[in-house]
Amino acid sequence: MRRWNGWGDDSIQAHLAPEALDFLQQQLGQPKRPQDASLEAVCAQIERDQPSRFGGALAHPLIDIRPEARLRSSYGQSLGDWIQLRFGQVARVSDGVAFPESRAQVRELLDWAAAHNVLVIPCGGATSVVGHLLAPAGETRPVLTLNLTRLRALTDLNREAQLATFEAGVLGPDLEAQLRAHGFTLGHFPQSFEYASLGGWVVTRSSGQQSLRYGRAENWFAGGTLLTPGAELNIPPLPASAAGPDLREWVLGSEGRFGVLTDVTVRVTRLPEEERFIGIFLPSWDAGLAAVRELAQTKTPLSMMRLANAVETLTTLKLAGHAGQIAWLERYLGWRGCGEGKVLLFIGLTGSRAQVANAQAEALGIVRQFGGVSTGQMLGKKWAAKRFAGVYLRNALWEAGYMVDTMETAIPWGGTTAMVNAIENAGREALAGFGERCHAYTHLSHVYSSGSSVYSTFVFRLGATAEESHARWWALKTAICKAMVAQGGTISHQHGVGKDHAPYLGVEKGAAGLAAIDAAIQHFDPKGVLASGNLR
Repeated sequence: MRRWNGWGDDSIQAHLAPEALDFLQQQLGQPKRPQDASLEAVCAQIERDQPSRFGGALAHPLIDIRPEARLRSSYGQSLGDWIQLRFGQVARVSDGVAFPESRAQVRELLDWAAAHNVLVIPCGGATSVVGHLLAPAGETRPVLTLNLTRLRALTDLNREAQLATFEAGVLGPDLEAQLRAHGFTLGHFPQSFEYASLGGWVVTRSSGQQSLRYGRAENWFAGGTLLTPGAELNIPPLPASAAGPDLREWVLGSEGRFGVLTDVTVRVTRLPEEERFIGIFLPSWDAGLAAVRELAQTKTPLSMMRLANAVETLTTLKLAGHAGQIAWLERYLGWRGCGEGKVLLFIGLTGSRAQVANAQAEALGIVRQFGGVSTGQMLGKKWAAKRFAGVYLRNALWEAGYMVDTMETAIPWGGTTAMVNAIENAGREALAGFGERCHAYTHLSHVYSSGSSVYSTFVFRLGATAEESHARWWALKTAICKAMVAQGGTISHQHGVGKDHAPYLGVEKGAAGLAAIDAAIQHFDPKGVLASGNLR
């Protein structure tokens, strides 16, 4: 069963090797192991302190008002969410959750909410890390979570055009299984793949790990149906159009503020003949940065590039266990010129056998110019096998007494190193204000001709209380957000804005841009049925 207060299936347990715990204690100090609240206690608290308002005249047969259902639908996966759940100090939860099983039921619920002055928050796989599912502060209306995960069917497949239409609540594994049965793939594999929904990917402009081949959401999102309060927006899946502004852009990144996405048509690809992931070490951050920029700008046909800085590379090796094998690898790399300060690059090669062989030869020829040392598929296979399991370490780290948060942005080439330094230093300085240390490290997970994403991880100790833990997290998050926008980066490269990042949206969009977004919200949702506080 899915965890109510952490990541993933509760039957899957991640463990930290003793040497990994020793490494963290050296970096951060001795932690205090937390005592988590129980699900039963939290549900009893909700039933006692937050009785549902969906009863009597506001009863609806599609709405579940049980405390556990309300709790599970009111939180995502941000560290702020975790702190509330783990310490058992939950804020306001939704008054009820509905699981529509058709587009007609979504329309019925939207119309009912508009008629009864109810706030609606759409929900997919509940993997948001920016506070999308929380009820907005100060909201006085009853809150309904609209969970779309029962809308999961493949409703049409145009083999000739390679277009597939799904209901928007389908989760990643189910989507891929339905496509693979017909010889196709969407190829969208974010780390949250196992639990995230197709509709969620679209409305947050998601990027998958192999976006170099398959594209970001804006590349594969071809069309669909958006139900707004009182209207319906249908976008045909045309291959291209010069007929005015592209209405797909009104849906991409809309985060449930314009309407509820119920159907999505995507551009799919035939399953590849072969796929490889190769680990390559380079002698320094500057060498790695130059190599990935060259690979991107020469348009070497890779499906993935992922470059870890020196601290992330060291952390990856320390947390891997297998100390004897790692020591042998370190000696070999040192002999090849990749000693202290080395960085780790993973590349993905996907396509026909000939395409993969040619791309591998071209890529390795380029990285050798920068001192790259290939380890073949050994590390790549290990990475691929655990590509969706690594996030389970968040559970193990919490249980050991450590919190983990991640922040991501994107910046043109020329500003990458300054951005990395600025946000890592901002995190360290924010925690230093509490007398705490912060272990910060970064990788580039998406690379473009003009720049790259910057994805940083911050590990630090839990506080003794929920209030102390939240204060540490919020200080860190605020400092890093300010550093990102000060460096000229986006406030979100792949996770959307939600509530947590909404205060910084104006820096990127400007006054005129925000006014345009507000006008669109007013057009699609004049009564504020979807005024969740996300985005705007």
